[in-house]
Amino acid sequence: MTSETYPGSGENSPLPGTLLGPVQIRDLAKRLGIRPTKTLGQNFVHDAGTVRRIVRDAQVKPGDAVVEVGPGLGSLTLAILETGALVSAIEIDPPLAQQLPNTVAEFMPELTKNFAVLNRDAMKIGSNVDLAIPAMWGAENPGVAFAPKHLVANLPYNVAVPILIVLLENLPSLETVTVMVQSEVADRLAAEPGSRTYGVPSVKAAWYADIWRGAKISRNVFWPVPNVDSALVHMKAHPTPQNVDRELVFDVVDAAFAQRRKTLRAALGSWIGTPTLAEDILTKAGIDFRLRGERLTIADFIQVAQAIESGLTPEQIRELKVRK
Repeated sequence: MTSETYPGSGENSPLPGTLLGPVQIRDLAKRLGIRPTKTLGQNFVHDAGTVRRIVRDAQVKPGDAVVEVGPGLGSLTLAILETGALVSAIEIDPPLAQQLPNTVAEFMPELTKNFAVLNRDAMKIGSNVDLAIPAMWGAENPGVAFAPKHLVANLPYNVAVPILIVLLENLPSLETVTVMVQSEVADRLAAEPGSRTYGVPSVKAAWYADIWRGAKISRNVFWPVPNVDSALVHMKAHPTPQNVDRELVFDVVDAAFAQRRKTLRAALGSWIGTPTLAEDILTKAGIDFRLRGERLTIADFIQVAQAIESGLTPEQIRELKVRK
């Protein structure tokens, strides 16, 4: 993937008028009485060239099933639909969710059957059964829940990581993720062990997928213009470990980074009971107890969790989870 900046090139779009530009974005917002809010992280993309390149980077193909979180006024939605894909959107803001089908009908009337939207908080998606089903999917897969292959979204920076973890956990059909987030969030998600930005998001996301940072996104393609830079993050899902409790692994990660500057012996000791017990567990896992959490890979954290499972009683492990 490139690390170039998307400069904004809506005026050079191959199909001018089919996607949302600055005029259409402001007109829609005015009609709906919407003023973008920081609470919902609303910065609407108004450049056709940008959203088309995002969709190309996501490698969305005709007929692919795509879930989109936070479609807003529909800029990225239309670019995904333009490929011939089927889109199930999740939008938390009721006026925006209500308007989206009308926007699709206005700009791409022949593709309304490829689109459906659910007015819900993405954090409350428990499985693919919760997703809205486009009419085309229902016709081709009667009685079958929507099973997205791709997640493509523009995510607010303050909820980006939790949403990604929830959807990667609860939508096992996902094969790829391409999301636009604040640059700082992108750096954290794609960080390697030992780097300054490596932390809890890096490790937890790595449980589900291989991750890399994509292109920078110009601030000028958003309305209103944000005061932070944005970038793409790409993920390719891999099988998750089946021989260890995911919740326990994530608890170990949280404990290791809760006191980032301390050694694993000290950081895990505060959680597990005593530094001596933590040292014993780490030694059993083959991990140097003098290291800090920022040096461990997801595979290392799995080994620590497995050592806890084999070294502590079920009651002790339950107490650890409660203590967290």
